[in-house]
Amino acid sequence: METNVAQNLGVDICKATLDVHLHPAGIARQFTNDAKGLNALLGWLGDHHVTRVVFEPTGRYHHGFERRLGSAGLSLAKVNPRQARRFAEAIGCNAKTDAVDAEMLARMGALLELPSRPIASEILDNMKELQVARLGLIKDRTAAKNREHVCRSSLLKRQAAQRLAQVDRQIDAIDAELKASLSREPDLAARFDVLVSIPGIGEITAIAMLIDMPELGTLDSKQVASLAGLAPIARDSGQHRGKRHIRGGRAELRHALYMPALVATRFNPDLKAKYNALVAAGKPPKLAITAVMRKLVILANSLLKAGRPWAPKPA
Repeated sequence: METNVAQNLGVDICKATLDVHLHPAGIARQFTNDAKGLNALLGWLGDHHVTRVVFEPTGRYHHGFERRLGSAGLSLAKVNPRQARRFAEAIGCNAKTDAVDAEMLARMGALLELPSRPIASEILDNMKELQVARLGLIKDRTAAKNREHVCRSSLLKRQAAQRLAQVDRQIDAIDAELKASLSREPDLAARFDVLVSIPGIGEITAIAMLIDMPELGTLDSKQVASLAGLAPIARDSGQHRGKRHIRGGRAELRHALYMPALVATRFNPDLKAKYNALVAAGKPPKLAITAVMRKLVILANSLLKAGRPWAPKPA
């Protein structure tokens, strides 16, 4: 039966199945999490007016679902599992099953009017997979170096050295493929050139920023700082003024910005002045570095919005 009322679709994604729930219609279904099931889901949704699809990220199990429904023109809202669980508890739902989770996601989308987010381009999607693999190799390299340092056996030392050489070759291959991907997308290449013009931001960091925050250049200063998890969060009550902390946001981007911020405190005149002023005012160096990271991502956003490279201010 056709439903004209705008519906929110909650989807709980598992390895084998997709549990779905339409709100406020209250209709629940289950589909297989494969090409046949996705086609059946899209055919079923043709009889309903779906305003947004709400789901939680589940690694490789949500990837095909996200790209298939996004390509079909549906508005997608990907939510943090912790926030979804807290929403369910806030409305008094302590049960947790796949069907219940799908219903809670649908209600969450309707009540909070969750914003949708377009899917990444095919090139950015592939670059994201490469970036995740690169981060894993960085961890492998650190572990191999630690093993090499403590090994006493000449055989184990030789194997650790061979593993380090292999990891370095794999990282170099990924870096080359990431740069090749940029050359295949003129808009990405232009945005990359803007980012690397900023003192402190190198090629690897610029690529990480493009992958982890494709919205850069379309946000205002407060939005970009919040999305990166670099906006101070107030903890006040009555006369009490609590200590501000940063939390949430995109952790991988925040990690990628730390070393560039350290470099910027030496070679970017404006950010160096900001850092020195905060330290001179008695702020802890870690807080000052965080402020520089926030300024750095805001600067990148502003330059990308204007479509121009960084240039030093005239004396």
